[in-house]
Amino acid sequence: MVSTRRRVVITGLGPVSSVGIGIAQFSASIRDGKCGTKPVESFDATGFLRKAGGEVSDFRPGDILRRLVPDAAPWGRSALFVASAARLAADDAGLDLNGSRAAVVMGTTSGETPAIVAMVERWRRDGWGSPDRWTAAQVPASKLGLAAAQELGTKGEVITLGAACAAGNYALGYAYDLLSLGAADIAVAGGADSVDRFTHAGFHRTGALAADVCRPFDAERDGVVPGEGGAALILEELDHALARGARIYAELLGYAMTCDGKSPVAPDAESIARCIRTAHHRAGVTPDQVDYICAHGTGTRLNDSVEAEAVRAVFGQKPPPMSAIKSMLGHAMGAAAGFGGIACAVSISAGFLPPTLNHRITDPDLTGLDVVPNHSREEKVRIAQNNGFGFGGNNAVVILGSVR
Repeated sequence: MVSTRRRVVITGLGPVSSVGIGIAQFSASIRDGKCGTKPVESFDATGFLRKAGGEVSDFRPGDILRRLVPDAAPWGRSALFVASAARLAADDAGLDLNGSRAAVVMGTTSGETPAIVAMVERWRRDGWGSPDRWTAAQVPASKLGLAAAQELGTKGEVITLGAACAAGNYALGYAYDLLSLGAADIAVAGGADSVDRFTHAGFHRTGALAADVCRPFDAERDGVVPGEGGAALILEELDHALARGARIYAELLGYAMTCDGKSPVAPDAESIARCIRTAHHRAGVTPDQVDYICAHGTGTRLNDSVEAEAVRAVFGQKPPPMSAIKSMLGHAMGAAAGFGGIACAVSISAGFLPPTLNHRITDPDLTGLDVVPNHSREEKVRIAQNNGFGFGGNNAVVILGSVR
């Protein structure tokens, strides 16, 4: 049977991350193995034994945004991240989307938790009362997608998806469906989250924070480094992109989602393996065709082991190279899979594998893994797999390929 689905390609990339803002900085950083994590500065970390974070310390939205800047007060940090990422992606794609019917699909884990923390801190300090109106206005997580749409001036569908740390891949999948089924010609997809005291305290309380840096798949790995930022990708229907002479980074070949729901926090290898197999089937690829896996790679003992188990169940004992960019950026939660999608698109278009930073020795229980330790590798990538897994058993895998 001939498929009636339209082909979907990526024509614009907009990262706002701890290792760089804009695709030129971001690409250079993940090629060079730049570490963007350090002790947090955006909140008072006194009392925390572990204080590392992947903050976007040089973020100046006024240098990027064109429409939201005069009225920035109602927008929280996550919304400003994602609006800036969307603007950068549209500019990278050479698109003016003002007045267009382009869809905007964004994912998040915590939305605008910093605004909630600010209100609670004020109540703790000053007693109960009406919150500051602008802080309260920043709280709804749904405003992330809205901020990106208003910055770009789009008039199409706008949605914000909350799917924990797989949210960026959920957004890419939703956008892919809109385009491939003919409901839109252009979509802006990605995600955002911010470093904040509440999230840091939650990970600290569960013992999931790294002492200093994130070491995915390492024998001495000891946890997550929370990160932040915004990631946006411009997706277009192939003929639409070709007609305007767009530069194409990669094609989005397909995706899959599973939700095991067995534990609030623990991943399930069988469900993840099923998600990978389904993504391969829908993308029309086989495991031996995958050249690179952008791992979820959080750096915790359990998550890395379960991810490796699932990958080996699909690919065998010697899977393709699999690196973890969280070792450089920190775990940007709702933006994490979006950053992974950008890294995959860059690996395909530029021909290199991003490294897993801070690596000393691969966990002996994870033998057979090639984690591209510490240094990027020049290598042709035709098919890349982007893993995204989140609390609550949310799993999403996106498959990208070179355009043929």
